[in-house]
Amino acid sequence: MTQTSSPMGASAPERDGDGGDHGESADIIAAAAARARAGGLVITPTDTVYGIGTTAADATAVARLLGAKGRGRRMPPPVLVAGRDQLDGVVADPSPAALALMDALWPGALTLVLAASPALAWDLGETGGTIAVRMPDHPLTLPLLRATGPMAVTSANRTGEPPATDAASARLAFPGQVTDAPGALAAEGGQPSILLIDGGPTPGPVPSTIVSLAGDNATRPRVLREGLIPVRRIEEVLEPLLAAQAGPSAAPEPAREGRA
Repeated sequence: MTQTSSPMGASAPERDGDGGDHGESADIIAAAAARARAGGLVITPTDTVYGIGTTAADATAVARLLGAKGRGRRMPPPVLVAGRDQLDGVVADPSPAALALMDALWPGALTLVLAASPALAWDLGETGGTIAVRMPDHPLTLPLLRATGPMAVTSANRTGEPPATDAASARLAFPGQVTDAPGALAAEGGQPSILLIDGGPTPGPVPSTIVSLAGDNATRPRVLREGLIPVRRIEEVLEPLLAAQAGPSAAPEPAREGRA
């Protein structure tokens, strides 16, 4: 396995993704899901930082998301899913390495860059035929994703600003545009236009770890960013597979480049 960057963080907490008292509200989740499905923007907590997102299937909605973020098409947003079943038709057949990482570390702070399905008609930006996907470990976001389907989600901040780790910071990132009351949302073109799910503080600001398994990296995964899940944990999951691929005479330790 190769590594291109390595800002270290703590390992991801062990949680089942649906438990815990986060003040979950079925009403706000239902309202947020309806908002996202209609192409509106929603801010939601995750197991790293707060994210802002919308349905991944609507090109106009994704363009609206990138505009709110202050980001162009050359930086397409990742896609959050509620489970592997939501990847059907989104990614090409995942490699054994990708499946092993999903089994071991999803839900959690692991983003996988995979080859997009040739049949995928989404327009997330200039993806180069790949798509970054993650299943977050948060009891408010997973029900939202189950109700909405895959969502294009990026950190809830303007490009270049610190990520939001609580609802107040998310509001400040988009002044005058955010409300946690569905009934207060303005008509199209008005403000506030972004619906907030307040889940309290998140574990951030350390982001998810990103691993590429697209193209040549399908069998030789490359860590693009080390975040909440350490590279060593990725290696522990992949070492048996990589050793088997290399044959019995190969060293069991995957090769890495960059800082340890």
